[in-house]
Amino acid sequence: MPVGLAVAGANRNDCKMARETLGSIPIPKPRPWSKHPQNVCLDKGYDYDEVRDLLKEFHYTGHIRARGEEAKLLKKGARFKARRWVVERTHSWMNRFRRILVRWEKKVENYIVMLYLVCGIITWRATGLFE
Repeated sequence: MPVGLAVAGANRNDCKMARETLGSIPIPKPRPWSKHPQNVCLDKGYDYDEVRDLLKEFHYTGHIRARGEEAKLLKKGARFKARRWVVERTHSWMNRFRRILVRWEKKVENYIVMLYLVCGIITWRATGLFE
């Protein structure tokens, strides 16, 4: 299920949107402690020192794949590939709504409202109560 939203242009680097993305999560996270740290798994687009500092600021344990690390593991015959299907699945669900796939709104506020509506519809459908 979609948890937080941050909107920017398609040409904006991932690491520049990290603060907005982490700050947009509306659910209060539990306090991290030694037996149960709060983890964040990120890909190569977030492999910067400023993102690592940001994760420390938000009290997350970051798991960031370094550039080229995944390719080296796959050459050695790693058994498991990266699990990006969760994010890709959510993007696929959101792209089924034409108004989200092609942004017609000029104002960011209107587009964010449409994103929240789409996330609500996705969550409503995932409950399976009204099928």
